[in-house]
Amino acid sequence: MSQKPQQANTSDVIQVRYDKLDALKEAGRDPFVVTTSDRDILTETIKNSFEEFENKDVCVAGRLLSKRGKGKVSFMDLYDRTGKIQIFAKFDDLGEEEYGFLKKWDIGDIVEVKGFVFKTQMGEISIHAKQVKLLSKSLKPLPEKYHGLKDTDLRYRQRYVDLIMNPEVKDTFVKRSKIISSIRRYLDAQDFMEVETPMLVSNAGGASARPFMTHFNALDEDLKLRISLELYLKRLIVGGLERVYEIGRVFRNEGVDTRHNPEFTLMELYQAYTDYNGMMDLTENLYRHVAQEVLGTTVITYNGVEMDLGKPFERITMLDAVKKYSGIDFNEINTDEEAKAIAKEKGIEFEDRHKKGDILNLFFEEYAEEHMIQPTFVMDHPVEISPLTKKKPDNPDYVERFEFFMNGWEMANAYSELNDPVDQRARFKAQEELLAQGDEEANTTDEDFLNALEIGMPPTGGIGFGIDRMCMLLTDSAAIRDVLLFPTMKSLPNEKG
Repeated sequence: MSQKPQQANTSDVIQVRYDKLDALKEAGRDPFVVTTSDRDILTETIKNSFEEFENKDVCVAGRLLSKRGKGKVSFMDLYDRTGKIQIFAKFDDLGEEEYGFLKKWDIGDIVEVKGFVFKTQMGEISIHAKQVKLLSKSLKPLPEKYHGLKDTDLRYRQRYVDLIMNPEVKDTFVKRSKIISSIRRYLDAQDFMEVETPMLVSNAGGASARPFMTHFNALDEDLKLRISLELYLKRLIVGGLERVYEIGRVFRNEGVDTRHNPEFTLMELYQAYTDYNGMMDLTENLYRHVAQEVLGTTVITYNGVEMDLGKPFERITMLDAVKKYSGIDFNEINTDEEAKAIAKEKGIEFEDRHKKGDILNLFFEEYAEEHMIQPTFVMDHPVEISPLTKKKPDNPDYVERFEFFMNGWEMANAYSELNDPVDQRARFKAQEELLAQGDEEANTTDEDFLNALEIGMPPTGGIGFGIDRMCMLLTDSAAIRDVLLFPTMKSLPNEKG
């Protein structure tokens, strides 16, 4: 006999479903021995082309999400991945035995129905059942239809139930898939090559973040999960591939909030023989292409705020943005001490190790970032916060870098890539000094990457896109967890090994 799981507060309703499974097995109708279905059409196809399928036999399969009717007539709603269709079943058509089994179906069961397409007197496109089959038994009830699954924590933990009960959630992830496919189509048409690089690395460089650590038993060696895709993709530029991109997971051992998850999807691309200006053009064109292809418009609305991707994106230097929104002109600040003094005056917290460039960035984050609502390129960052970027020839305190902002969020980060191995070694050394001073997010020297630069890397533009934030904006989703199928959650007591 099938027994319900032994756990506190398990409803008797669940035991009833287990009892039904036992009865099915005893009747030789164990649904779990069924290996396939004869389904030959999706519900959306039927509804979109009713005239073509009217009075024709079809076979559909999906999850049963409602039942109504009484006596010898039943109506049910069957859902597949494209939507729902009504099933009309009669005792006279199915016979006493089959109709009896159908009447015992539960909400959540996965079923197959063969029959002909017709339209009811109420005008609803339906299938008149001639044969029915139970494909899989649902042993736990779904949330009540009209209240759905509202508990946010439970929705993230049980995304499979969330997808069943909340159609808008499924729509979000369908759009996410289309967004990533659209990105690939655009880049492939621009002659970029998609590649894959290691996730387990000995040196997790290419970004300022604390990595996750692990141990590889076979080699008895400590490794890290990658925090960026950058350094391996640049090696491929050295190797002559010229235009490469990767869309993949990266891992950063940091906090969780509405815009941060410790594992997230990053896209990085690198193009030889261009610079950060070329990356701005690519970013602008890519965002327009994706919005138009996926949403059918270049004007998007997020949380009630309209943003226009069709207009030329604003371009402003970090110096000018800070001056515009804080009134402080860092061109008039000549030393680290002067920068720290103005930071103290304005109540900006900093660390002793910080230099003028670091403090400029802190001012940007405090005063300017929230104003970057419309698509904006913030350019020419201080060298102190850009260890992998080419200096500006006319002002070596700053680099050829931009961050792309929308809705006050950083959406992408791009450089004219540093290809001078002597300068790069000096930058790595400065990062090592920061690490020694307690900066857990500082880079460490990557000798093999330096070796690649010594072989010779052409002038190159590179960029990293946060795919999850892009999906948030294009689907009007409030939190990053809403666009991650399985976001990182603290384990429940019964989930810990």
